[in-house]
Amino acid sequence: MTSRRGLLRGLAVAGAAGLAGCSALAPGANGGSGDVGGAATAEPPVARAGSGAETASSADVDGAGAGREAQVGRGDGDVYTAVYESVVPSVALVRRYDAGGEAGQGSGFVYRATGETGPALVVTNQHVVEGARSVTVQFRDGEWREARVVGTDVYSDLAVLRVPSRPAYARPLPLVESEPPIGTEVVALGAPFGLGESASVGVVSGQNRSLPAANDFRISDAVQTDAAVNPGNSGGPLVTLDGRVVGVVTAGGGDNVGFAVSATVVGRVAPALAADGSFQHAYVGVRLRDVTPAVAAANDLPTSAGVAVLEVVPGGPADGVLREPTGQTRSFGATVPTGGDVVLALDGVETPTSAALGSYLVTEASPGDAVDVRLFRDDAERTVELVLGERPEP
Repeated sequence: MTSRRGLLRGLAVAGAAGLAGCSALAPGANGGSGDVGGAATAEPPVARAGSGAETASSADVDGAGAGREAQVGRGDGDVYTAVYESVVPSVALVRRYDAGGEAGQGSGFVYRATGETGPALVVTNQHVVEGARSVTVQFRDGEWREARVVGTDVYSDLAVLRVPSRPAYARPLPLVESEPPIGTEVVALGAPFGLGESASVGVVSGQNRSLPAANDFRISDAVQTDAAVNPGNSGGPLVTLDGRVVGVVTAGGGDNVGFAVSATVVGRVAPALAADGSFQHAYVGVRLRDVTPAVAAANDLPTSAGVAVLEVVPGGPADGVLREPTGQTRSFGATVPTGGDVVLALDGVETPTSAALGSYLVTEASPGDAVDVRLFRDDAERTVELVLGERPEP
């Protein structure tokens, strides 16, 4: 890693996408994979990467966001320099203003655009533009544009902004078509501490993470990276060496640990934010915890996998369909619930953890879907049907 990062000398290298401050959230804060609170497991602390959040809308902007693929001249110089030079023209500094003036900043990137210099949509984090009275976007050569927030989503920490025009060099960045495997080299670009045109290098070090975000909500299907992330880079892109967006940087959790909203989530949420200003998340109406060896032993489960139901929201989609615990006992030195359902799969998709269940809901499910829930109940596996609801407003 040292020799690889040494190749970035000469670039304006700085951390990307970190969050300012560090606020560890207790499990279950403001929702999560299990809809009502997160899984009852320890979560990494997260730090803010920029105050405020932006949004970009594209209901009136053409150009389906196919964008252009970065041209990386692997044989014509350093590959990281090539990635940087190809992608950075599409990355912007985002500033949020309130009644007292500038209130925070972050990063963003062009997601969709019309014509050579026409209107564009910029994707960033919700927490970057949260509470903004106005937002401005600055492109690579210093051009400033006023931006309008067209949609935000606290549950994915995404926002879409619309700018009336853009420089010709600021072209849309394409998303990866599938999540790259762990170990894939990536570059994070943005404006840490307001220092634009900065880059840091790392790898995809984890997938399918469920993490408490800077806006105090839990993000499902997040990508973990060891690329440096620092305050001001929230909303910037994490890209592969061919210039495709792996995710939108949202948080830093410690040394060599950063997180990004996955391209899969961006691909579902951003178009809805652009068209309607919001995204409707599927909702089960339960609070969950991962099955641990202690839970498995106390409930005579065949394996330490699955998600135990801790609470069912009265009147929610799971009310009358899934069962809460009927008691508790001591197991492996801990107090654990007994007698409730353990969810094993949704519509054939295995849910060994609450993170996996949350990823399914945000990437594949929609309100109104009728799903088959395979579960363990009364010492036997069975399947029940559940109609997903719409996640309530926070």
